[in-house]
Amino acid sequence: MHAYRSHTCGDLKAANAGETVRLSGWVHRVRDHGGVLFVDLRDHYGMTQVLADSDSPAFATMDKLRAETVIRIDGRVKLRDASLVNPKLPTGEIEVYATEIEVLGPADELPLPVFGDQDYPEETRLAYRFLDLRRDSLHNNIMLRSQVIRSIRNRMWDRGFTEFQTPIITASSPEGARDFLVPSRLHPGKFYALPQAPQQFKQLIMVAGFDKYFQIAPCFRDEDPRADRSPTDFYQLDLEMSFVRQEDVFAAIQPVIQGLFEEFGGGRRVDTDWPLIPYAESLLKYGTDKPDLRNPIEMQVVSEHFRGSGFGIFAKLLEQDGTEVRAIPAPTGGSRKFADRVNAFAQQQGLPGMGYIFWRKAEDGTTEAAGPIAKALGPEKTEAIRQQLGLAEGDAAFFLGGRPDQFEAVAGRARTEIGRELGLIDENQFRFAWIVDFPMYEKTDEGKIDFSHNPFSMPQGGMEALEGDPLKVLGYQYDLACNGYELISGAIRNHKPEIMFKAFEIAGYPASEVEKRFGGMVKAFRYGAPPHGGCAAGIDRIVMLLADEQNIREVIMFPMNQRAEDLMMGAPSEPTNEQMRELRLRALPKE
Repeated sequence: MHAYRSHTCGDLKAANAGETVRLSGWVHRVRDHGGVLFVDLRDHYGMTQVLADSDSPAFATMDKLRAETVIRIDGRVKLRDASLVNPKLPTGEIEVYATEIEVLGPADELPLPVFGDQDYPEETRLAYRFLDLRRDSLHNNIMLRSQVIRSIRNRMWDRGFTEFQTPIITASSPEGARDFLVPSRLHPGKFYALPQAPQQFKQLIMVAGFDKYFQIAPCFRDEDPRADRSPTDFYQLDLEMSFVRQEDVFAAIQPVIQGLFEEFGGGRRVDTDWPLIPYAESLLKYGTDKPDLRNPIEMQVVSEHFRGSGFGIFAKLLEQDGTEVRAIPAPTGGSRKFADRVNAFAQQQGLPGMGYIFWRKAEDGTTEAAGPIAKALGPEKTEAIRQQLGLAEGDAAFFLGGRPDQFEAVAGRARTEIGRELGLIDENQFRFAWIVDFPMYEKTDEGKIDFSHNPFSMPQGGMEALEGDPLKVLGYQYDLACNGYELISGAIRNHKPEIMFKAFEIAGYPASEVEKRFGGMVKAFRYGAPPHGGCAAGIDRIVMLLADEQNIREVIMFPMNQRAEDLMMGAPSEPTNEQMRELRLRALPKE
């Protein structure tokens, strides 16, 4: 017999009754039933119930076992009584009567329990991640992640893509976040960078003539953490294609993502109609460029109903250039109690509140508008608003006004909250949408023009478009949104050096700087570059949605905490003096 096991803890069935077996695993829990001890023995594959009575030579050892001790047991497989069968376990028809136990790895008192689903502070869970990973929910999430990645690889190969690996140590490149820099020992004073994405390399692969590339790529960005974003590193499905337009990229990636969600979505409905929504329209209707289309609410501009009206706050606001009033419809939300809850939410977001109108049945049987705004506007204008929004008796509308870029984000969150409160969001589905026509440039807080998205994108209209107002230039850039999250970002690339130089010049990069920072790619484009484009899908975020988790750290095996610290391994750590001397570096004292 094997030194540690003849079967795993998920193998044994009724057909094994009477066999002598050997199992190894972790003590999940010990139960004492009046002279009979039961151990739930767990390994990667499952759980088996082991028992010993006072006649068993294993009884004394079993009586001293602590939870999470690693043991080997020898014993005989017995059928359980019919009334004691556990249908929830694949091994639930049997139990093993232990005749011998060997402790392979004793366990100290646990800093957090593995048995059960008790909530524990995240700092404790991350410091003892190796214990946390033994818990069923997290173990299953990590296995799901592995299965998703395998499925992605198979699907990409099946669609004619070839997997290549790109360098991890490279040059710094502007990707919208801070680089992690790596000092060079051989070139003192110079630094490599960990790639924020394989952007330049995958474009060079196209120039080299490989046509369809993909990679499960590690990416490194020094970012502020969020619940749906790691502060240090993440993995993405990275792909690039030659001789393609925007719609070709969509046609290539949709079957892969759709198939993943159908395979691993747990029976939730997967939407097959992926609309194309222009960026400006998405902000107007949903207040975000990653809308959750499970929520049917669409905001509308209602400025004309307030312009010169008796509602002085909005009427005066609309006298200023660039302002407007938007309405958030709230079907079935027509009560003062609900309006008060939404206003409380708005105040949590830093607003004094939101104006509202709700419609109710009047004494004469007609539908009338109520609320402070309704009184100020009068019945004619409130009826026009109701007609525009398609609302009825028992419904409401909430209003925000000002410059759209200053209230859109709050409006988007309010739309989500209203949809959630009213039960309008269908949680049992995945809804996708391509967000297209992103602006190439934006104005920074300092008033400068900078790239708003990927700097290597082709502007719509080419060189001619770059001769006009930069803030009106649209790029062939696109994102895929799903249930309120951005899953994919991509673009058709700028493969013409003269257009690239002009695009970077508008953002404040002279030609010399472009040559210095992107010399390899610029040089390659001078020797025959095909039109090409691609995208990248965030694997961590995909798995988070499939696992129905709200925090991305629940689907990453060894994540950092929110301060970008690895509490288990002690990173970041201070280098030794010898390491610093070797790199010719000196650390400044903390401020």
